[in-house]
Amino acid sequence: METKFYQLASFEYVADVQIVKGKLESEGIPVFLRDENTLNSDPLISNAIGGVKLQVYSRDKDKAIAIYDEIRAYAVDEDGKPKVCPNCKAEKSEPYYNRTGLFYKLFPFFEKRKYKCLNCGIITNTT
Repeated sequence: METKFYQLASFEYVADVQIVKGKLESEGIPVFLRDENTLNSDPLISNAIGGVKLQVYSRDKDKAIAIYDEIRAYAVDEDGKPKVCPNCKAEKSEPYYNRTGLFYKLFPFFEKRKYKCLNCGIITNTT
């Protein structure tokens, strides 16, 4: 029997993933953290390898997504209000980085911040 995994999310810091991991495990969903030990030993390479990846079994995908959507932090503006998608008006956006090209892969903090709507998928330059 082949076991398949679904990558639910990736996090820049190992500490950030622990909250989601704890919640999913408390709901009975086994969680696997890919590249956790690598980042524990050298956190400066997080952007280069794509952070720590939170994975669940494919059979638990739908339940895990529902739980994650309940507790995830969405992008907010300077006043602390959720970013609103200009396309669908949803308040579920998160920072998005292309990381195209070698320069932005090595120095991702130079890339202009964009936001991706998790409802319709549009990527905006809205600040």
